[in-house]
Amino acid sequence: MSKTRVIAFIDGYNFYHSVHEMNPVDRRTGRLLRIKDHLKWVNLWSLVKAFTQPSKEDLIGVHYFSAYATWRPASFAKHRAFVAALKTTGVNVVLGKFKEKPRSCRKCAATWKGHEEKETDVNLALYLLDLAYKDEFDKAIVLTADTDILPAIRMVKDRFPNKEIVGLLPNTRFVAANALRTLCPVSSFNEGHLKKNLFPAVIAVPGSKDIVRPPAYDPPAVP
Repeated sequence: MSKTRVIAFIDGYNFYHSVHEMNPVDRRTGRLLRIKDHLKWVNLWSLVKAFTQPSKEDLIGVHYFSAYATWRPASFAKHRAFVAALKTTGVNVVLGKFKEKPRSCRKCAATWKGHEEKETDVNLALYLLDLAYKDEFDKAIVLTADTDILPAIRMVKDRFPNKEIVGLLPNTRFVAANALRTLCPVSSFNEGHLKKNLFPAVIAVPGSKDIVRPPAYDPPAVP
């Protein structure tokens, strides 16, 4: 009997911010303390695979959707390193873009240029629908708590009732994602799952330059 074909669809920024929320909060100031940012250096292919059944399921694809914040040099560099690491595992990276958007303060009349992420949600939805119509998967794992993807999930469930769609969320967003949980089965991952699936500090790339983990993603020093 052939195995169930599984493809994962990951909202990059939704994932990034959900992991960021795992950082503890300073009780005095209410600000997040960046102690667990090393958890962002995660091998998404192996993380998703940990939620499949190897004896019955075959993870055949992982699609990662995001965009580069090019106006922030440090963040841009970290993101590029992470994307390069993902590609070594076979992850398909689909990049959208940020659009400049004027911002203003009603109280002081100050104005500045803001940025708004574009295309990520649309790209994820289009890939989900396109691959369903092409019959390239039997089961889709969707990693996002964003409700914008719900219409696409409903359409796939309606048009292809034999295809299975499940959600995979961080435990920090499981309760808040009520709309997704009412639409399809949802599993959650926690800090322990991330720790077990981190990339090494240096990833050797045959015939090319090694990928080095950004210092911001180094694990905290053990006292």
